[in-house]
Amino acid sequence: MKDGKPCRVCVDFKTWSKLEKTKAKTEKTSNVKEQESEKSNAEARPIDNKPQKVTEEWKQNNCPADVETLGRHTWTLLHTMAAYYPERPSPSQQESMKMFMKTFSENYPCWFCKNDFQKDIETDPINVKNRETLSQWLCRRHNKVNEKLGKKQFDCSKVFERWLTGPPSGECDQ
Repeated sequence: MKDGKPCRVCVDFKTWSKLEKTKAKTEKTSNVKEQESEKSNAEARPIDNKPQKVTEEWKQNNCPADVETLGRHTWTLLHTMAAYYPERPSPSQQESMKMFMKTFSENYPCWFCKNDFQKDIETDPINVKNRETLSQWLCRRHNKVNEKLGKKQFDCSKVFERWLTGPPSGECDQ
């Protein structure tokens, strides 16, 4: 919570939904408004205004990202950028990547994620020497987040297999 409001991109959808429901219960509303709210939470109204059941696919395509969705997509972008970063970057490419990471860390929408990332950059500065060093640096950052979340650590020796070439079996090329 920040400024007394739940941060949608700082918590997962279920937590955010519970916070919103708790907030709604504390506000004084009439029974009619409560019934309408419950109905609108269970249904979505497409352009033709006919109610439809809310599915996970519908939520993915129509709802703002929660912290898990945002994080997953952010890591995909960052790891892919690192994997495609030049093996011998020019000084301007190195400066550009440093500036991107700095700007990214200042503007990330999840405030506590942003603060943690900024602290990590201070203690282990971004290494933009080449593709390998950037990818390894980012993998360490990601594993630190995974550790905080109680998730499995990623084997950083496999960053290029995961984010650049795909597995040797060729499964991603089918």
